[in-house]
Amino acid sequence: MSPAPAPTPIMALIQALAASHRGGRLLSAADGVHAVRDEADAYAVQDGVAAALGWPPNRWKSGVAGPQGPFSHSSVAPVAGTALLGVEAEVALRVDANGRPEAMCIPVELVASRWAEGLDAPALLRMADFQSNAGLLLGPWQPFQTLDWAHLEWRLALPGQPDVVRRGGHSLADPAGVLPAWFRHATRNGHQIAPGTVVTTGAWGGLHVISGPAHGRLSIEGLGEFVF
Repeated sequence: MSPAPAPTPIMALIQALAASHRGGRLLSAADGVHAVRDEADAYAVQDGVAAALGWPPNRWKSGVAGPQGPFSHSSVAPVAGTALLGVEAEVALRVDANGRPEAMCIPVELVASRWAEGLDAPALLRMADFQSNAGLLLGPWQPFQTLDWAHLEWRLALPGQPDVVRRGGHSLADPAGVLPAWFRHATRNGHQIAPGTVVTTGAWGGLHVISGPAHGRLSIEGLGEFVF
């Protein structure tokens, strides 16, 4: 019997990242950088790892650097992680099968990395690793409405740190602005969107470093308060 062919670099990276999610062992960026040459490779790794872990395709993160892009998207871990690098204040939307927002809530995205280099790993490897996602904590849902997003005051309180108090901060000044690009991405291979899919829409104020479990309080004017 002929030996089984060696896995391709992408398949080997999918297997390594899936094992890291299961067991917690960190990977070296040097072992993965040759496998991910562009965004298409990064998204192929995302898809493969999510499939290997059995993640349902009903939680996503989507973000954009500015009005001209580029957009980035990834599946979101269905179970919150514990070995965290920090948290991000966001606005999450619950959408229908056509990607239209029906409800919104205050979420907190949990940030971690399967790379030993953490957030210093190369950008494409961080994209392949679900953009450093470690789960999503969701506050109470309420019907979607358009707010004056650019001027809303928000406050993040984390134990042992000064409160972060700012106004606005979304890169598009409208969280729903990421949905068209996300919908094209999520349906690019003929996939359909399940009604009730959750899309968190990008960080307000960047990463907030924490040590230990994620506990705190996030309030956004017009959306209320989420104690997590």
